[in-house]
Amino acid sequence: MIVAISTHPSIEPMPAPQDFHFLLLPEFSSIGFMSAIEPLRVANRFAGELYRWHIVSADGGPVAASNGISLNAECAFDEVADARTVFVVSGFEPLSSYTRAIGDWLRRLDRAGATLGGIDTGSFILAESGLLAGKRATLHWEAAAAFAEQYPDIETSQELFEIDTRRITCAGGTASIDMMLDLIAREHGASLAAQVSEQFVLGRIRQRSDHQRLQIAARYGIHNRKLIQVIGVMEQNMEEPLSPDALAESIGVTRRQLERLFCSAMKDTPTHFYLGLRLTRARELLQQTDMSILAVCVACGFESPSHFSRTYRARFGTSPRQDRSARRGVVPVRLVAA
Repeated sequence: MIVAISTHPSIEPMPAPQDFHFLLLPEFSSIGFMSAIEPLRVANRFAGELYRWHIVSADGGPVAASNGISLNAECAFDEVADARTVFVVSGFEPLSSYTRAIGDWLRRLDRAGATLGGIDTGSFILAESGLLAGKRATLHWEAAAAFAEQYPDIETSQELFEIDTRRITCAGGTASIDMMLDLIAREHGASLAAQVSEQFVLGRIRQRSDHQRLQIAARYGIHNRKLIQVIGVMEQNMEEPLSPDALAESIGVTRRQLERLFCSAMKDTPTHFYLGLRLTRARELLQQTDMSILAVCVACGFESPSHFSRTYRARFGTSPRQDRSARRGVVPVRLVAA
């Protein structure tokens, strides 16, 4: 008996592409979304069709990003009955786009075993849907204080991205590139991730633990170790501000030495600088949450609403109520005496 032996090497079938669905909400972060898509595109260029991506919206129509550019969606989110990985991409005021239907859809996918993620402020949507309980999450640093006030029981970090059990959250911006490079490396190896990274002219692949924000030294252009340390103490004590004496004691200097440090490096006093940090935090909370003005006042360590309003107006040229209304596109009602 003659047995024919094939001289052609066996060809293993390519694995099925991994599908990613992106729910884009109005005012979504364009850079956060594109930074998630492009690594997938480049990975396909080098290694075949490893990934496919699909854009969905609330109604199946185009969605405008925060920069005004609109993207077409393939369909409405509720037309997607089966999805392996879904990212919610949002930007300013994410909860203004949240609906019960979106929450129900995400919970159905969760029960079916899907991995759910949030990019930029997409974590708000997951949290509002009850899908971050017991998980560790991150989001854009500018919205972190508002998120902590809204969902105090959810553990958050300031890392670039977090990968938990069937949950992936990301700070957005260029951190989406780092997140996707990490996912590519897990599925297809570090070599492919490095190839993709080089296409974006990145000096290195950042780890998830890298800081979102510039360190205090770089942010303010300062180098004095004591000054850097005390600004960190201020940022960690907004709700119950420390006195100048307590601040000085926290870094082992006298109050007079502390004042000299600020005068020399910041051209400011410790008290006025600290007030500026608290007012900036207050503005973030006003613009990114539905917390009452009184609650914002308390969260940022002001003694009374009247004191808060006066200092806020002096800093930003408008009252807290007017600033919130203007940010949301509402013209404040002015009462004019007859």
